[in-house]
Amino acid sequence: MATIDASIVIIAMPAIFRGIGLNPLAPGNITYLLWMILGYLLVQSVCVVTLGRLGDMFGRVKIYNLGFVVFTLASIALSLDPLTGSSGAMWLIGWRFVQAFGGAMLMANSAAILTDAFPANKRGMALGVNQIAGISGQFVGLLLGGLLAAWDWRLVFWVNVPIGLFGTVWAYKSLREIATTRRARIDWVGNIMFVIGLGALLVAITYGIQPYGGHATGWTNPWIIGGLIGGIVMLIAFCVFETKIAEPMFQMSLFKIRAFAAGNAASLLGSIARGGLQFMLVIWLAGIWLPLHGYDFVVTPLWAGIYMLPLTAGFLVAGPISGILSDRYGPRLFATSGLLLAALCFVGLMLLPVDFSYWVFALLIFGNGIGSGLFASPNTSAIMSAVPARHRGSASGMRSTFQNSGMSLSIGIFFSLMIAGLASTLPKTLTAGLTGQGVPASVATQVSHLPPVSTMFAALLGYNPVRNLLAPSGVLSKLPAHNVAVLTGKQFFPHLISAPFHHGLVIVFTAAAIMSVTGAVVSLLRGKQFYYEEAGGTVTAGPAVTVPPAPGSQAIVPNGPSLTSANGNSAPAAGAADHSRQAAGG
Repeated sequence: MATIDASIVIIAMPAIFRGIGLNPLAPGNITYLLWMILGYLLVQSVCVVTLGRLGDMFGRVKIYNLGFVVFTLASIALSLDPLTGSSGAMWLIGWRFVQAFGGAMLMANSAAILTDAFPANKRGMALGVNQIAGISGQFVGLLLGGLLAAWDWRLVFWVNVPIGLFGTVWAYKSLREIATTRRARIDWVGNIMFVIGLGALLVAITYGIQPYGGHATGWTNPWIIGGLIGGIVMLIAFCVFETKIAEPMFQMSLFKIRAFAAGNAASLLGSIARGGLQFMLVIWLAGIWLPLHGYDFVVTPLWAGIYMLPLTAGFLVAGPISGILSDRYGPRLFATSGLLLAALCFVGLMLLPVDFSYWVFALLIFGNGIGSGLFASPNTSAIMSAVPARHRGSASGMRSTFQNSGMSLSIGIFFSLMIAGLASTLPKTLTAGLTGQGVPASVATQVSHLPPVSTMFAALLGYNPVRNLLAPSGVLSKLPAHNVAVLTGKQFFPHLISAPFHHGLVIVFTAAAIMSVTGAVVSLLRGKQFYYEEAGGTVTAGPAVTVPPAPGSQAIVPNGPSLTSANGNSAPAAGAADHSRQAAGG
């Protein structure tokens, strides 16, 4: 539920904005569009670590259950939006923030609760099911948004209410706190520094895809440059500050654990590659391929979601299987091979013609889904098994932060790369195509030099791109009916943009393949599976193998010396304060 709502509004956006009477592609309204899509991800990214830490302090189940309540109430408020125009958009954006906060409560603590509940040799399976439920929601949301919006845009938010009510009652009746909470003072300074730093960084990247001055993107905007630099500096200061206080928001020493550090780095890289894929495929299908095959622009977002089902199917098939097998053989093989398979599929997509044969396309995105499924479950299990029980909430939050931030970063990075590719090739092609259909040269030149971001969003949301570009000039009312029919027909825009779009796709998928290969290398360097087991003061390395502490191994960490397993990984030793009940470790 929490991840479906990150993507469900993408396909439903035209119906939502029609419902509140606002054109999202009008010059002053792109900001509303961006915040409707990205605001949810931004809030989740900056909140999950704090909420995971609160779960460690006050109870993971307590925070998790409260997440259902907050998410459900926000969904009700969204579906009851009483306003129209810009006020209606602000209502939706504000309550999406609240909804994202409730979703962050769920995402920050679910992996920690499962790690507490399952023995080490079954965590891969358990966390695999959890990951499949989560990440598949990003894909399912695309289809669900189109189906529900076809009836009524409010159903996009109402659909959460019965699920949320059931989940709330079920969670309060069924879940029990099995981990011992460890009360501590809230690190207000650390929390504020983290929120400001990561928030500034992600907001700057989000606004980077908007035009600035005479540039197609906003990367020369002083405010964006200031946000990027300020955010990075604040995050560095946060990391230093967290090592200087007794009760930090996040134990930076966890990054000394190789399995934790490498797993999160690989997750960030994989998430960036996967996040851009969704948007590029929707634009490709909705703006070009489906119109070429006879679909009206108004229905292309829904059918784009349907034609992307092989991606979801691949993920659903591979995720649970890889989780079960990683319990037996370790996570490194499956996580690494998953990212390599995804990279190969990105290369395959890059080599496809714009008007492709669907079965080849379906096979490639199915393979990409398989790769994502192979990676997600073992990687999460490796991360969560490598940390002490008392820090599992904040560790789960940090894992979610890397994953969600990767999605936000991917949108900024890949949209910018695509816009840059289009800006270098589209103006000449668009000018020639428009003048060939009788559009005055002055209008054609002006339209062709508009920032491509509006054209991309039009294709993403199911608006007729040429009609949207020419509407402000009023030229369509002055042209012969035949020319208008050609300009706004199903073939003109796809044929016109095919070559420039393919140029941009090559850039985007090359970057995604590089990200995936880099993530695979990082995953390979994680070492063998490492289990931090606190009961009895032992560390287990590899499936069902107990290894005593290596003599003489020391590391400076907040809670005492380090224990080093036979494969060379090190982790903080269990101190007297570690009395969390775990199924694994006896």
